[in-house]
Amino acid sequence: MKREIAFTLNNEEIAVEVEPNWTLLYLLREVLEMTGAKEGCGVGECGACTVIVDGNAISSCLYPVMEVEGKNVTTIEGLSKEDGTLHPLQQSFIENNGVQCGYCTSGMIMSAKALLDKNPDPTENDIRVSIAGNICRCTGYVQIVESIRKAAEKMKNT
Repeated sequence: MKREIAFTLNNEEIAVEVEPNWTLLYLLREVLEMTGAKEGCGVGECGACTVIVDGNAISSCLYPVMEVEGKNVTTIEGLSKEDGTLHPLQQSFIENNGVQCGYCTSGMIMSAKALLDKNPDPTENDIRVSIAGNICRCTGYVQIVESIRKAAEKMKNT
């Protein structure tokens, strides 16, 4: 039996009917057609589905949709400006080759954003810990860590 929930999605108030057994990832991808978060493993191990809920990076494949009521959700689609200007993290991933196949990229960026929102001057260890739940099979993480570090520097200086 469907129920209506209301929450903020990428700075926009929305209300939507959901099935109580859905995950947040299902709602985002299949109903709202926001395909930035990916389902990789479906058990919260790979990080491809990472979004930010009330400031915390979460695995949306495990997050019960009913728990999002009244909360603030940010997806990769909500990072760029309305004019299409990329968020500094997105731009830094492009400039520093932090993107390989791209499957993990939105999850990596969302985990990094949650970190930088709380800690604008992270150490390399802070960065590595923040993305520990995100698996990339293409790189050794060097370019990803560098992308996050350079984005943090750029964000501090603006």
